[in-house]
Amino acid sequence: LLDRAAVTTGTQVADIGCGAGESLSVARERGADVVGVDHEPSGKNTIRGDMRYLPFPEHSVEVVLAECVMCLTEQRETALEETARIVEPDGYLALSDVTVEGRLPDLPAPITTGLCLETTQSRHETIETIEAAGYDVIDVQDHRHDILAMQEELENKVDYEQILGLLGERGQRLLDGIHEAEAAVAEGRIGYISVVAQRSV
Repeated sequence: LLDRAAVTTGTQVADIGCGAGESLSVARERGADVVGVDHEPSGKNTIRGDMRYLPFPEHSVEVVLAECVMCLTEQRETALEETARIVEPDGYLALSDVTVEGRLPDLPAPITTGLCLETTQSRHETIETIEAAGYDVIDVQDHRHDILAMQEELENKVDYEQILGLLGERGQRLLDGIHEAEAAVAEGRIGYISVVAQRSV
C-alpha cells in the first residue's frame, strides 16, 4: 500500500487505527512524516482519536493509511468522509479491508469479531463507499491467496481442533464455526482487498 500510494521521504501520512504501529515503523523507515491515530495510542508519534472525528485540519496530509479498520465501525461512510476532509487535493487513501460476498456465514460471535466480519461490505460496496466519500479509485488488489496462506500457516502452528476439543460442546461450536469460515474463504465469500484511491479535486 505504501508503494502504491507513493509514500517516500517527506510524505505526510496519517495512519488511522495504527494499533501496535508496525505500519508507522515501515513508513518512517522510508522517511515519511507519519502520525498514527488510535483509541489507545502507544509509542512515538501516535495520538488518541476516533476515525469518525479525526484530529487533523482540512487538507493537512498527503496520504491516509487505513489498514483493516473501516470494518470496525458501523459509521464507515462518516469515517471515509473524514479521511477525505483531511487529505489534500490529489492526495491518496490507501485502504485494506475484509469483504463478504453474499450472506455472511452463520458464525459464533468470537469468530465474527475476531475476523472483523460484523460490519463488512462486499468488494463492490467497498469501492462504491470510497467513491461516494470523494475519491477516484485507481487500484484494487485481491489478497485472497494471502489469507489462504496465513490460514495454512496457522493450521501448521496451532492444533486448534485438539485445543477446542477440550472445551466440550462450546468448543465444538467454535470448531464448526472455524470450518465454516475456512470454507467461506476458500470459496471467495470472505475476502480481503487493498484499495488506493485519489482525492477528487
